[in-house]
Amino acid sequence: MIESRQNRRVKDIRRLRRSKGDRALIEGPHLLRAALAAGLAPEYVLATPEFAARREAGPLLAALADVVELVRADVLDSLADADQPRGLVAVIGLPRRGVAALPATADGVYVYADGLQEPGNLGALARIAEAAGAAALVLGPGAAHPNHPRALRASAGSLLRLPLAREAPLAELAEHLRPSAPAWLALVPRGGEDLYATRLPAGAVVLMVGAEGPGLGTECLRRADRLLSLPMRPPVESLNATVAAALALYEISRRRS
Repeated sequence: MIESRQNRRVKDIRRLRRSKGDRALIEGPHLLRAALAAGLAPEYVLATPEFAARREAGPLLAALADVVELVRADVLDSLADADQPRGLVAVIGLPRRGVAALPATADGVYVYADGLQEPGNLGALARIAEAAGAAALVLGPGAAHPNHPRALRASAGSLLRLPLAREAPLAELAEHLRPSAPAWLALVPRGGEDLYATRLPAGAVVLMVGAEGPGLGTECLRRADRLLSLPMRPPVESLNATVAAALALYEISRRRS
């Protein structure tokens, strides 16, 4: 059993929290099951004796017996990013690629997140995008890292499944997607066409969403074919990026169903 906070696994997880590489920390059994269902094999799993003693933990830990190590609860709690320690963490390899890896689609929606720096919002956006049937999520330069523990947790597994490209400059994305997704739509707080009243394009589209506050950058607005807005009663000036994206994605999905 791991009893020291100086153990190599414990140190590895601490380093992992600060890094932005191709490995990810998975917290809790729900997210670990989602990773396994997505075909992702953990490098190792740390579980407390208290968690291992639960009846529902038996099948999960038995299936991963070769990579499971027990750890003292207070040592694991010192690593927990969540408010409620979950008794289990795992480390998986999770490489993130560029736009060349995006799937081709004839009628899908590619969600482009511009300047979304809060990991929890990124995770929520991924969950919404997957639920609404988006083809992929594309993260612009400077966005939160999709392997951040809070992003993974907020996504409830979506960041393990949804096709994704990160650090994607718009010029590169346009070169890759314009031939198959010629319609680029920018979601703006004010001044765009009413999303619910306007005619929406058929075929594959790129939906650009900006962070609340700064909104979409100048280059996004320049590359947009159309600006779309959600109707809002004053004095409300804007919505959270994930809320706005959810409303837009489901409206696009509804029109196409």
